Amino acid sequence: MLANKGGPTIKKVDFRIGVLSDTHIPMRARYIPAEVFNAFANVDLILHAGDITEWSVIEELAALAPVEAVAGNMDRELRLKLERLRVIEVGKVKIGLVHGDGAGYSTPFGVRQYFSGVQCVVFGHTHRPYNEWHGDTLVFNPGSPTDYRMMPMGSYGMLYVKDDHVWGEIFYLEPRR
Repeated sequence: MLANKGGPTIKKVDFRIGVLSDTHIPMRARYIPAEVFNAFANVDLILHAGDITEWSVIEELAALAPVEAVAGNMDRELRLKLERLRVIEVGKVKIGLVHGDGAGYSTPFGVRQYFSGVQCVVFGHTHRPYNEWHGDTLVFNPGSPTDYRMMPMGSYGMLYVKDDHVWGEIFYLEPRR
């Protein structure tokens, strides 16, 4: 699933951003799949859209690249360390980061209300990948690499920034056996 409105189809980018959400370690899985760590080996930044549940996840990801994260509804203890909303500037692009809440199918529409002047909103909560343009704003959910919720397989995302353009891509993991 690729959303590339306004973004050039170029292999050379200014920034590669790994995106995760809803990892729920250790409640839903003991660890993040190795495929995610391999994919994030050369990213410039990692965004986590909440429901991390254990700080060790941030520490492990930070060994690969700087991590920006927000607290989700399941991050009771991490709320002391993490905000619920963030705006991150990556080059010339502003990215809103929020977990989201409410009924899953309305979340992609509701998360935009938290931000103005951003080119992209990254959210989680639904555990379902989402990569769609709403006007001039890319609304992006990487899904969950560990807790599929009605999905046949886990997923994670990548955002790419070139000049003042942003676009995203969803990657699917092999189903559990």
